[in-house]
Amino acid sequence: MPKAIASLSNGVPVGNFECRRTERTFWPRRRIMYARDMSRSRAANANRTLTMRGTNFAEISAFLAVAEEASFTKAASRLGVSVATLSQSVKALEERLGVRLLNRTTRTVATTEAGAHMMKALRPLLDGLDEVVDSVNAYRDKPSGHLRLSVPPPVAHFLLAPMLAEFRTAYPDITVEIIVASSVPDIIAERLDAGVGATRFMARDMIAVRFTPKLRRTVVASPSYLERFGRPEAPEDLLKHDCIRIRLPDNSYVAWDFLDDGKRSEIDVSGSLVVNSPELEIHSAIEGIGIAYSFAAFVVPHLAEGRLVSLFDESLLPEHDGFHLYYPSRRQNPAALRALIDFLQSKHR
Repeated sequence: MPKAIASLSNGVPVGNFECRRTERTFWPRRRIMYARDMSRSRAANANRTLTMRGTNFAEISAFLAVAEEASFTKAASRLGVSVATLSQSVKALEERLGVRLLNRTTRTVATTEAGAHMMKALRPLLDGLDEVVDSVNAYRDKPSGHLRLSVPPPVAHFLLAPMLAEFRTAYPDITVEIIVASSVPDIIAERLDAGVGATRFMARDMIAVRFTPKLRRTVVASPSYLERFGRPEAPEDLLKHDCIRIRLPDNSYVAWDFLDDGKRSEIDVSGSLVVNSPELEIHSAIEGIGIAYSFAAFVVPHLAEGRLVSLFDESLLPEHDGFHLYYPSRRQNPAALRALIDFLQSKHR
């Protein structure tokens, strides 16, 4: 190679000129590997963060369900998971936090002081999240969601059951969970959307929507009972008969009220059978054990088929206010509950 060209290619002085190679930027192999590793690390951390957030949420949901139900079995049923999976989630949360949240025995589950504190702090946050998620229902053609109701046994059996098919047809995307219970529930503590009952048993801060029209009472007995003991001709004659009484949740008895010239009066009946179930009362009357004082709506099919006989004209029997759906006062009710309210209101217009 000529000297001048060789000098030029090596970037050394040639005559009065100094020629240099054009500089190109190359990253050393070590820097390239470092950058690649950092990129992978950031991606892994992002994935790990997302996984931990999802895991955290599942574990927290598991803890809250167990704490609110005070039972792993009930909480597992509520969440639709196995008891073993639920137990593992709670245990993982406790281990990660380094503190015990629940005290467990073979018979009871209760929150520790730390668990109670966590439960109290988290519940408003998750309620807010539920409201945000539920608000998306406004963009659906039909409401969806999970609706939890507490209903007394006779209302569930005689009044709610006939409505369910119609409601499910109107709102097929709503899952309805019905807790049949004789006791008056704590709607907030038991994480219910609403309850059904008589207004006299409702807390004052509840909003009530009519669930049934006003219901008239009736007095009934089986043909076999009347054949053996005769038929009472007036309400006062019930004092000579075996009457089936119902005890209420507040430990009082259902009053056998009648109308006398438009004024309400009570007959203090007695009998050999006391129950706390209108279904059992009606069944006992069918079997001829005694006379029953019931809602006419509860015994319609038995009257139609001759298993029971109505004893007095309806003009002698008062109307009951019926039953109401009641729910907590809050700014935004779940879409599923609003759908049920709309359904009930449409039936009573």
